[in-house]
Amino acid sequence: MRLTPLDIQNHHFPRRFKGYDPAEVDGFLRMVTEDYKSLIEESEALKTRIREVEQRVNEMQGNEKTLQAAFITAQSMTEDLRQSALKESELVIAQAEVKAEKVLDASHRRAAELAEEIREMKLVKVRLATAIRNTIETHLTLLESLAEEPDTTREIEDKIAYLTKPERDEKSSPQAEKPQRQAPLPRPATTKGVK
Repeated sequence: MRLTPLDIQNHHFPRRFKGYDPAEVDGFLRMVTEDYKSLIEESEALKTRIREVEQRVNEMQGNEKTLQAAFITAQSMTEDLRQSALKESELVIAQAEVKAEKVLDASHRRAAELAEEIREMKLVKVRLATAIRNTIETHLTLLESLAEEPDTTREIEDKIAYLTKPERDEKSSPQAEKPQRQAPLPRPATTKGVK
């Protein structure tokens, strides 16, 4: 059985002859009672503190388990995110490569079309140059043939003068009652192909 400070304080010792001084024993008992009381209070405070610390330790252990679970979950999520980001980046790269190939194919097709258009334009240029050259040569030939023709201007003027002279003679002579029919004027010589 444990003693309480009240038990110590209320305890009476029997008296005997030549025993201890009762006032001194009572003072000592009071002092022991106060010390014992303070020790008990301190012990209770320490027990309370120990319970609080144990409760706190239990809470910390629970928190530690929660943190460990959260850490494991975070690691798992991080790995999942990394894998997802890796797959997404591979997909983006693949899409970019496909798009780049399409752009490259389109540019090659356009370059081929432009090369074909350039080839056709060169052919048109050659045909046009040939046509212009032929036209120039035809005109030169015409000019040369005109230069080689004899000058018929004098001959035509003589014919006109001859034809117009009898008209004056007939009008001036009183004997001519009827005008004679004149011969048609000759047409000037034309060059073939000249318009």
